[in-house]
Amino acid sequence: MRSGALARRSWLRLIAVLPAAAMVVALPMAPAQATGSSGPPGASSCVPGQTGWRAPAQQRYIITSPFGDRDNPISHRYQLHAGVDLAMQPGPGPVVAANAGTVLRAGPYGGLGNEVTLQHAAGIQTLYGHMAHIADNIKPGTKVYAGQVLGQEGSTGASTGPHLHFEVHQDGKPINPVPFMAQRGAPLTGAAPKAMVANVALPSADSPRKNSINQSALSVPDSLMNLYLRAGQKYEVPWPLLAGVGMEETAHGRNNHTSSAGAVGVMQFMPGTFARYGVDGNGDGRVDIRNDADSVYSAANALRAWGATEGAAGVRQALFSYNHAQWYVNDVLHYAGAYAEGSGGIACADAPQPAGTAQAAGAVRWADSKVGHKFRFGADGPDAWDSSSFVQAAYAQVGVRLPRTAQEQRAWLASGHGTRVRPGDARPGDLIFEDSYLGPNHIGFVMLVTDPQSQRGVAARNPQLQVTHLSYADAQHSKHIFEVWRLTQPPVGSGH
Repeated sequence: MRSGALARRSWLRLIAVLPAAAMVVALPMAPAQATGSSGPPGASSCVPGQTGWRAPAQQRYIITSPFGDRDNPISHRYQLHAGVDLAMQPGPGPVVAANAGTVLRAGPYGGLGNEVTLQHAAGIQTLYGHMAHIADNIKPGTKVYAGQVLGQEGSTGASTGPHLHFEVHQDGKPINPVPFMAQRGAPLTGAAPKAMVANVALPSADSPRKNSINQSALSVPDSLMNLYLRAGQKYEVPWPLLAGVGMEETAHGRNNHTSSAGAVGVMQFMPGTFARYGVDGNGDGRVDIRNDADSVYSAANALRAWGATEGAAGVRQALFSYNHAQWYVNDVLHYAGAYAEGSGGIACADAPQPAGTAQAAGAVRWADSKVGHKFRFGADGPDAWDSSSFVQAAYAQVGVRLPRTAQEQRAWLASGHGTRVRPGDARPGDLIFEDSYLGPNHIGFVMLVTDPQSQRGVAARNPQLQVTHLSYADAQHSKHIFEVWRLTQPPVGSGH
């Protein structure tokens, strides 16, 4: 449901495309990099699955109609074409999610025919139109990961030939997908992206849970992320599932030591189990239980053997075979869901981090993952908050203890734990304090900056907006109090 659908009728669009043979305005096609990167060699060690964004196709394609005002080949009116049209080569292929997100709409939608809309963080939505059919497991509310198959390219709706109509929306308004994707390391070059994830739907975590109740998902080191992606691809196991196991077992190697039961390695194999399922992950001719590559590839091999590619029940059975405890199964699924949504974080070498410090980055990731939670004055979670308890909880996830109220938080920062910065110099993780119903001279609201470039943050705003992303562009001019503060104190202890 395009949030823009709300104002959709004011946005005239060209929703069809001439057949590929009739119109070739394709961008130059670049060869796929050996690493799977969509950027130039050496630009970054990240692969598309790490940075999140990727092309919405699995195969080569050409752009047959760009974003912008054009003559609509069906209505013959000059109007906005609100996306880009991709014609896959040599013929129709799977349409995949351009990033992790939540399905808002899946089904027939006017001239777009069979269409899926995904909600991403920071007010971003992506739309996929004209599909021949939508995958059976794609329903409103489903959480998907980058590269998950949404359906099959087609020509349903107002269309003149098979293609994918791909849109990107910011705050409900369509924007040009080409520069948007290029800025996020996934340029629409026409090259076939390297497949990085399996098309297996992850079940949601249930109860009971244990470790994941008090420990949020930690960032994945670049070296391990590469292993999760490539092992997942080889054994057709979703990489977020492998990341969930790695988080539960050793926090991605942070706690890599032999357990009291005798389990060894980053994925914590018992020697007897490893003797059966162990494989040579790095191709050095040896199968070493302590080698990270061998451990991750062996975990993927074992999970597949135990049923992880056989639907939701198979995923649960495979995890139960890994560790015979239901709380373990749900812990792993909780972490896997966090990574699939993009809220777990990736420690990607050479890639820009979402905040100036690890603490701020972790707070932002946690806060982004709670969008949609309820607002209730005086609430302290776990699924309802007011503005100050929400910010307090976000920083508690990374070991920073903030006072409870917005007024106290601002005073605490001003007492030597923070630095006030100009609004134009805000960074992700900074805190914005404003006056509110308490009066023009009293701080009563706080929000967490997530995207200073577009002047947006996340907050538990009010009972109507709930926990949401919102702009602070107007507030700095309309509010009597508008202050931006940056935490400078290091963590003072666990917030759990």
